[in-house]
Amino acid sequence: MEQKIRLNKFLAQCGVASRRQADEMIAAGQITVNGKKVTELGTVILPSRSTVKVGGRHINPPKVHQYWVFNKPKGYLCSRGDPYGRPTIYDVVPFYLKNMKYAGRLDLDSEGLLIMTDDGELIEQITHPSNQIKRTYVVWVRGLVQKAELDRLKQGVEYEGEQYAPAPAKVLRYDPREQNSFIEITIREGKKREVKMMFRAVGRQVLELKRISFGPVKLGYLETGQARKITDEELAQMKRGRKK
Repeated sequence: MEQKIRLNKFLAQCGVASRRQADEMIAAGQITVNGKKVTELGTVILPSRSTVKVGGRHINPPKVHQYWVFNKPKGYLCSRGDPYGRPTIYDVVPFYLKNMKYAGRLDLDSEGLLIMTDDGELIEQITHPSNQIKRTYVVWVRGLVQKAELDRLKQGVEYEGEQYAPAPAKVLRYDPREQNSFIEITIREGKKREVKMMFRAVGRQVLELKRISFGPVKLGYLETGQARKITDEELAQMKRGRKK
């Protein structure tokens, strides 16, 4: 027998929005079920017997979700569109990713691993700060970073009133000629521009930033602008909510 599920969970499974965003849409009266506007949070439905519409658009759950890794190039926004006309990732992703959502935004001048999927529920799970999913970056930093500065990052730092959690960091190599450092750092919170703000807290400027892993998913040798499917093992680890 088919089980009832919450309307917000159904919308997340369909890739319409995260559960929190779906609750906001329900409260705003943007959702109808069987022709009637629904505004009560916690509403449950039988997916096979319910006609759900968002803004008049009929929502059908995908039979099988898709999960991809995309290596984002620099110079593209993580956005569906930009009022200033700047290019977005949807200008460069392969055609089969055009309808996917991304998990974990990267700045315009940053590059690296983006998880792209039509599974809104998974996106919420792996990006919610309470789940503390590890994200690892390699960064070019101006100047020769010292051990004392890395120790501060490992203990957690504060910058402009914002507290940032401890983040293990290590020097991969120095460039004495350019007087720069190549650093690997791992964060768990996923706050806006977190890595850049943490280095500012220790008096350093990030010149370049590349995300190389998100939880169990690794970028590996995937070329810039290319995509690959997430493996069954990677997906299973993410769905178990492992803090990797």
